[in-house]
Amino acid sequence: MEFTIHNQVLTIVFVAALVMGAVANKTNFCTMGAVSDWVNMGDTGRLRAWLLAIAVAALGVAVITGAGMANIGNNTFPPYRTPQFAWLRYLLGGLMFGIGMTLGSGCGNKTLIRIGGGNIKSLFVLAVAAVFAYLMLWTDFYGNVFHSWITATTVDLGKSGFQSQAISEFFGASHTVQVATGAALGLILAGFTFASKDFRGSFDNILGGLVIGLVVVIGWYITAGPMGAAWKEWAELAETVPSRVEVQSFTFISPMGDSVRYLMNPTDFANINFGVTALTGVIVGSFLYALLSGKFRLEWFASGGDFFNHALGGALMGIGGVLAMGCTIGQAITGVSTLAMGSILTFFAIVAGAAGTMKVQYWRMMREA
Repeated sequence: MEFTIHNQVLTIVFVAALVMGAVANKTNFCTMGAVSDWVNMGDTGRLRAWLLAIAVAALGVAVITGAGMANIGNNTFPPYRTPQFAWLRYLLGGLMFGIGMTLGSGCGNKTLIRIGGGNIKSLFVLAVAAVFAYLMLWTDFYGNVFHSWITATTVDLGKSGFQSQAISEFFGASHTVQVATGAALGLILAGFTFASKDFRGSFDNILGGLVIGLVVVIGWYITAGPMGAAWKEWAELAETVPSRVEVQSFTFISPMGDSVRYLMNPTDFANINFGVTALTGVIVGSFLYALLSGKFRLEWFASGGDFFNHALGGALMGIGGVLAMGCTIGQAITGVSTLAMGSILTFFAIVAGAAGTMKVQYWRMMREA
């Protein structure tokens, strides 16, 4: 039983991630590219694909929780709905991540996609981001640098009678209100995305948004549903305690830090968790698509400045992603699907950080020209 349930969960995670990687490569689903298209060209196609993924995830969570198929509470990894509203953490981490993903040519998920397609630059970004994520997660770095002032600025919503930071709390704390709010958010976002005639005519953007959103829902279902309950029960009885057997779905920065932890002791298979498996699956899925479609291409740095920008971008993504408790997938899709206010704030902070960096880059380019 121990072997079976553990491998069932991780196998489903790997297959779902593999599909995500292949589809994201095929459709060019890219959150940094979405912001770039919007800011630089006024094209909202990929931005709407991102919003569609959020809509599908929110609707999916509303369905599986409303039907009693999953129980997604406050004790998730990361703790999206915690009543401890660390607004400065979300804001600063999101800004750092947005700047970092622009300098590093893509968010955490896109970095993995590009690696699968043969981009050596992105492999370097992954290595840098993973090291800094590891420092934030598994050493005293976060405690020494951030903890004291993050704690001082955190608002305890519990003192105001709120059970969580979900936006549904403003309409009532009942389960029904939470499900209805999630469904309403999903429908509003879906309506906005499909209001564009250009978007409706883009098969790739629709496919990318639908698949990414559904994969996030699958993650919630397998960890918060019956299989997740059996998985946690197995973990409590296992002789070797596995890492991060918690209610969770797809995110890609903390898994980078967890991957470093595993690689430091590769014989300890208990450290191969949901995140590490998902990260690997996305790379493999992207690689298989690139290989089969003939799009696999090796790419290296164009200059020393390009190398520096990617190194700085990786560091900012690793630190900012953990600080914000997620990335453009982990917070902006997975987190928002739980209706967490911190996730919504992080989404806007990431977009602002990326858009601001792009404007500075454009200004510098015009000045040099």
